[in-house]
Amino acid sequence: MAKAYWVSCYRAVHDTTALGEYAKLAGPAIQGSGGRFLVRGTAEKVYDHGVVGRTVIVEFDSMEKAVAARESPAYAEALRALGNGVERDFRIVEGVA
Repeated sequence: MAKAYWVSCYRAVHDTTALGEYAKLAGPAIQGSGGRFLVRGTAEKVYDHGVVGRTVIVEFDSMEKAVAARESPAYAEALRALGNGVERDFRIVEGVA
């Protein structure tokens, strides 16, 4: 079974306080759902219209687990805390088996 990945690329941060509150809730929610943080930081180099912004990649053992984590009540609480504090591109992609 192929692993699955959350890929979040932040275009803008409008509210650092909201982002901090989100992070306090999201980290435990993600890890509690079996997610493993692989990347959390700002791009060092960008190419092809890339944005120098925060990028987060989280690995899950399966697509089912990745989707369940995103739809979990604990992660929903984190999203409520975040509100409109950021603009980001959030995707769930399946890894190469």
